Amino acid sequence: MKITIFGLTISSSWGNGHATPFRALVRALHNLGHEAHFFERDVPYYRSHRDFEGDDTCQLTLYSEWPQVRQVALQAANESDVVMTASYLPDGQRISDEALSLSRPLRVFYDLDTPVTLKNLEAQDVEYLRADQIPGFDLLLSFAGGDVMYELEHRYGARMVRPLYGCVDPDTYFRVKSGTEFACDLSYLGTFAQNRQARLDRLFLGPARRHPEKHFVLAGSLYPWDWQWPINMRKIEHLAPHAHAEFYSSSRTTLNITREEMARNGWCPSGRFFEAAACGTPVVTDWWTGLDFFFDPEREIRVVTTAEEVEEVLQMPDEELRAMAERARQRTLEEHTGEVRAKELLRYLEEAQSASASVSSCAATATSEAAQ
Repeated sequence: MKITIFGLTISSSWGNGHATPFRALVRALHNLGHEAHFFERDVPYYRSHRDFEGDDTCQLTLYSEWPQVRQVALQAANESDVVMTASYLPDGQRISDEALSLSRPLRVFYDLDTPVTLKNLEAQDVEYLRADQIPGFDLLLSFAGGDVMYELEHRYGARMVRPLYGCVDPDTYFRVKSGTEFACDLSYLGTFAQNRQARLDRLFLGPARRHPEKHFVLAGSLYPWDWQWPINMRKIEHLAPHAHAEFYSSSRTTLNITREEMARNGWCPSGRFFEAAACGTPVVTDWWTGLDFFFDPEREIRVVTTAEEVEEVLQMPDEELRAMAERARQRTLEEHTGEVRAKELLRYLEEAQSASASVSSCAATATSEAAQ
C-alpha cells in the first residue's frame, strides 16, 4: 500500500508533538511492507532545528510554497492508495480541497490536535480545516478519543471516526546508560504552553525550590529563559529525539503535564508517556479522564495533584520505582508502539475502504434501478 501524507512536520521535533508519532508510524508501516511519502512545507523554524531528512522508511519532499509542488504532489497522491492531510498543515484547507477532489485514493484526515480543532471550529477559526470538509473524508483519525469522536460524527457529519493515539518507536526509545549531563531526580520534557504553566509551577518548580538537595532538569523550547528559575534546576532549550533515550534513562522519575484542552477532553495521552515508559523511567502525571485505559494508575504510573504528592514519589525506594516503571514499560511495548498503531491504522483503512465500496455499490444500484 502507498500512502501520501501532507502534514505539519516530520523533519523537525522542535516545538511540536507531530514529528515523533509520524516517524514511528511510517517506520512501522515500512516494516509491514508499505510505502509512505511525506510532503512538508519548508519553514525557517523547523529548518534550523531539523533532525530527520527522510530515509528508506519514508520519502520526504520539502517545498517552499504549495503552488511550487502542487502538480507533483497531487500526482503522487492520485497514484497512492491513501492520501492523508493532517492538523496544522500550512495551506491545509486548500490542500484538503485538492485531496478531496481525487477519486482514486482513500481520503483521510489525521487530527493530532482534535480538542483544539473542535474548540476553534466553534469560533470558525481553524486555518487548516473547514467544517464543510469533514464529511468529505472517508476516514477521520483522532489523536484523542472520548466525546470528541461523538461530536465529529453527530455534529460535523464525519463518515467514520477512529482513534489513532500517540505511540513510541521502541527501536529509538529504550533503556540506555545514564549520562551525567541529564542525571536528575525529576525531569520534565515539554514545549512551553501558558495553559500548562500553573501546573508546571506547582508540580515541578515548587518541589525543586523546596528541595535544593535534589536535582531537576527541564527540556523544551519557547520558555522565557530570563525567569527566576530554581538554582538546582538545569534548563535545556531543545532536546533532539536521538538524545531522548539518554534523557529519560538518566531521570530517576519524569513528569508529564497535559495540555489544558487535552486534559479537559481526556482520552489523549502525550507521546511523552510512551517514550518515558519505553525507557523504563517512572512516570508521574496529572490526571485526565481515560488515563486508566492506557496505564494502571496504581501499579504502572503515579498520579499527582500537589507538590507534596510529587515529593512523596521522590521519597519512594528505588526498588519500588523500578518495579512500577518495568510494568509500564511492558504495557507500552504490548499496546502503544508504532507497530501497534500502524496495524490499527491498516484495519481502519480496510473498514473505510469497505464502507466506501458499499456506498458506491448502493449508489450504482440505485442509478441502475432508476434507469429501468
